[in-house]
Amino acid sequence: MHPLEIHPRCTPELDPEFLPAALWTRAYEKVVGECVKAEAVRVWLQGQTTELAAILKIFPQGDHSTLTECYLERAVKFLLWQRGGHTVVLEGCPWLTESLQTRYAAGGDRAFDCEFMGRKLFFKALNFTSTPIEDSEEAAETSSLGRHLDGCRIGFDLGGSDRKAAALIDGKVVFSEEIAWDPYFQSDPNYQFAGIRDSLQRAASHLPQVDAIGGSAAGVYVNNEVRAGSLFRGIPDDLFEDHVRRIFHRVMEAEGWADKPWDVVNDGDVTALAASMSLNNNAVLGISMGTSLAAGYVDPGGSIRPWLNELAFAPIDYRSDAPVDEWSGDHGCGVQYFSQQGVARLVPQAGIDLSSEMPFPEQLVEVQRLMGEGDERAAKIYRTIGVYFGYAIAHYHSFYNFERLLILGRVTSGAGGESILEEAKKVLQLEFPDLAEKTSMHTPSEQDKRHGQAIAAASLAALNK
Repeated sequence: MHPLEIHPRCTPELDPEFLPAALWTRAYEKVVGECVKAEAVRVWLQGQTTELAAILKIFPQGDHSTLTECYLERAVKFLLWQRGGHTVVLEGCPWLTESLQTRYAAGGDRAFDCEFMGRKLFFKALNFTSTPIEDSEEAAETSSLGRHLDGCRIGFDLGGSDRKAAALIDGKVVFSEEIAWDPYFQSDPNYQFAGIRDSLQRAASHLPQVDAIGGSAAGVYVNNEVRAGSLFRGIPDDLFEDHVRRIFHRVMEAEGWADKPWDVVNDGDVTALAASMSLNNNAVLGISMGTSLAAGYVDPGGSIRPWLNELAFAPIDYRSDAPVDEWSGDHGCGVQYFSQQGVARLVPQAGIDLSSEMPFPEQLVEVQRLMGEGDERAAKIYRTIGVYFGYAIAHYHSFYNFERLLILGRVTSGAGGESILEEAKKVLQLEFPDLAEKTSMHTPSEQDKRHGQAIAAASLAALNK
């Protein structure tokens, strides 16, 4: 393997062996840029759409193959969880296609990605091929979601502790409320079905008619179908197909709205959309550090795209012995760095004595308490996460075109959250001054957090013309 020159200027205090994906990638690309025989590979993803996801430069076959396979596999892994897809087309490097197909197959070291991305989300095996894509397909555009405020609309947001709904007439809110509920451990899907209908009916009662409906919830939604969602994790698998997968379709049919324009998407995207509308600016990447790592994106045109944005599974640490996500079995993925679990992972290194049996949310509360008391051990945890985050922001810039970063979630609350952002800004200023200059960081207002999401969700669908 070619020795890459990687010398981080910032080191996480509690994790000095951290190898930032942003620096590794840039080091590889610098060396490839000096190679006169470098080749271009076009990475296409086929899922809800067919799109050219990236054009990457790599060494030719036989030169530094191990290094190139790492570079390409990590990039493809990120792209899959950013955008989603059941087929990866690699134009320009057929010699690597078979290797990646073996890794992303049942029994391979990316078996989780194979099963989840392929069969769970798209109902077919994840496939790698080098078959060329017609250039004409690149021009095919998908419809954008968001910022449609004309007519009488309902927006809803389904959270783990409450469900919010809003009614709008030509962009003006005429009704907004939130109702407590507890969907996580309900084994009867009628609980969620009835709750969703109730919120929609209450909003509809304040409108002369319903022209469009939009909603958001944590999880993965394809064609308005639930493919994975924490709101339904208590539902037995044998009930999922008949009662959960098309639950929103069933709600719309029950209310007589099946022919109305409507969309349900991941809550991270709608959070970013709400912030974009509030800031009156586009190109927003939202990052939520909570139970897991969630993300959402508003493009420079002001719309959200039909992408997954599941950055919990996107790698940001490239060392071979990086922390392992116990669910996916992969190393160095974002959830191990930017979540309650990420905080708990650093607790022993900080010298804080907490039982390993203590749930992650309780460990976070204890670390936050210590931080509030000025405990230096807790401060080291947050500074460490801040360094992680600064390098991750630079890596995210390689895949997203954003200028504003929205940061939220329990991990970023209070003094600890302020420390995370301070350290992240230092990393950007020292390592990536061009990105530091064009990236502004924001936290949501209380109004955005409480009802802005339901209002933004109402704007998802364009009216039928």
